[in-house]
Amino acid sequence: MSVNKVILVGHLGKDPEVKYTASGVAVCRFSLATNETFKNKVGEAQKRTEWHSIVAWAKLAEICGEYLTKSKQVYIEGSIRTGKWTDRDGNERKSYEIVARYMQMLSPSGNGNGAKPKETTPIQPSQPSEEDN
Repeated sequence: MSVNKVILVGHLGKDPEVKYTASGVAVCRFSLATNETFKNKVGEAQKRTEWHSIVAWAKLAEICGEYLTKSKQVYIEGSIRTGKWTDRDGNERKSYEIVARYMQMLSPSGNGNGAKPKETTPIQPSQPSEEDN
């Protein structure tokens, strides 16, 4: 048995971008920032921001494209997908993205500070596999 599950709560770095495959399936991509606060060796507070590439498919993609905007806080559940390619110089490269399977908006309407979660119905539509798209 194995598990590939990611849970993230963060803020969108830019507005989502929705495109459609040749077969008409929606694909939404956006970046998500998560922050971690910790103390360094001398006890000073430090903050580290990680940027995550998120992709959503089908109905979830359409919903993300319609309701999410830059700086909104969002909860994402999904899995990690690795991409491999060769760059112009012939070097092997890898990229990582989170394939969202569940999304819940946390920011109140109209601002992105996310102080209090918005009452929403969790969105968890069935997802096509990437091979189908």
